[in-house]
Amino acid sequence: MAENDPNSEDFLQFLRRILGDAAEGLDLSALQGMEGLPMDPAMMQQMMHQMQQAMNGDPWETTLRQALHIANRDGLGIDAGSRTSIADAFALADLWVGEATTISELSSSPRALTRGEWVEQTLAVWKEVATPVSTSIADALMAALESRAPEEMRGVVAGAGKLMRGIGSSVFAMQFGQVLGNLSLEVVSGGDVGIPVLPAGTAAVIPQNLSAFGEGLEIPEDQISLYLAARELAYARLYRHARWLHLHVMTQITEFAKGVTVDVEALEDLAGRLDPNDPEELRAAIEGGALLPALSDVQREALERLENLIATIDGWVDVVTSHATSRLPDSVRIAEAARRRRAAGGPAEDALGALVGLQIRPRRLREAAAMWQAVTDAVGIEARDALWDYPDLMPDAADIDDPAALVGRLQARARGEQPQQDEMDEALERLLNGEDFGGPSEDENGGANEEGSGEKPV
Repeated sequence: MAENDPNSEDFLQFLRRILGDAAEGLDLSALQGMEGLPMDPAMMQQMMHQMQQAMNGDPWETTLRQALHIANRDGLGIDAGSRTSIADAFALADLWVGEATTISELSSSPRALTRGEWVEQTLAVWKEVATPVSTSIADALMAALESRAPEEMRGVVAGAGKLMRGIGSSVFAMQFGQVLGNLSLEVVSGGDVGIPVLPAGTAAVIPQNLSAFGEGLEIPEDQISLYLAARELAYARLYRHARWLHLHVMTQITEFAKGVTVDVEALEDLAGRLDPNDPEELRAAIEGGALLPALSDVQREALERLENLIATIDGWVDVVTSHATSRLPDSVRIAEAARRRRAAGGPAEDALGALVGLQIRPRRLREAAAMWQAVTDAVGIEARDALWDYPDLMPDAADIDDPAALVGRLQARARGEQPQQDEMDEALERLLNGEDFGGPSEDENGGANEEGSGEKPV
């Protein structure tokens, strides 16, 4: 065997590092001392059986367990006083939001969630976001294992492809569970992460995290609760009204995520230098995005579309919330704190950016909010909110760039004027009306006259 060829001890250490907590209870000693010698098939079969048992089940159950372990570790529930306070904040905020938008109120009551409840209710959406990356990591792990396995074991590893991909999925699930659990310690509401993680029409806040949000602001917590309740209600009302919007956002995320790949060379390099005394290195590599290569051009375009969409949604929510909370003495300061929190890379970026490569920074949020404010000032609340009635009415990136053009179209529509047609529209209309496009013309007697022929029909 050449000096740099993989051997059984390398492979053993690689498996232990990759498996992490999942390796507990596995007898990997069967791999030791086999360098240059074929492995006893019975021993290999026994080890594979143990690993299969360890990997059985849905890896997302592992994610849930990991996340709940972190979310509930402080043992903080919601006492009766906090629930009453949150209910009162939502009741008053609902009245204020009703004055700021014509979009109807929710059919279900807003609620206070514990961190653990937030994890449980949002897991389905996170699974949808992260599954493409989980699959990519599992495939990359399979490729790395095949390349690092000793020659006498490569056939066995190749034959255990389903098992090895299960290992990759389980490793990713454990890491994602830790990130999701840490995220639950920071989020303050359902709409806090920028994407719809709660069921449509659900409004919720996490009282355990409100104090951290207001830290350093020196603003009474009841004002912060009212502001966040109003913002959450505006967000939930919008998604309940525009039921297509959830699919619209998730489609853009899927377009981005399906292009995610894992750098196999980086994974192999990591496996080759893993320190047995530093079991956190693999976890840090996955959580830090070290295994995700640079974005492709297709992903950059998908990310730009998603960022514009999120900015359009959040801009409307900001304008409605600003109007609804204008009675609060410190509403402007709270709003600015919320914007800075998002712009600096809040919990959404930590979770999505590290594990999925998706970094949502609403750089266009202020511009989108300015667009919605211009529309509100020009045509009023009802006409503004009607733009969410159908997908093709919703403003796009060009409208954020040029709000005046959008306002002009809306004002013309309010006056009953037909929108100005461009050349393509005019050509299509002539075609539908059966008009000619410069072909053979007819003279006044109805005969055809080829242009420039100089001949008249008989």
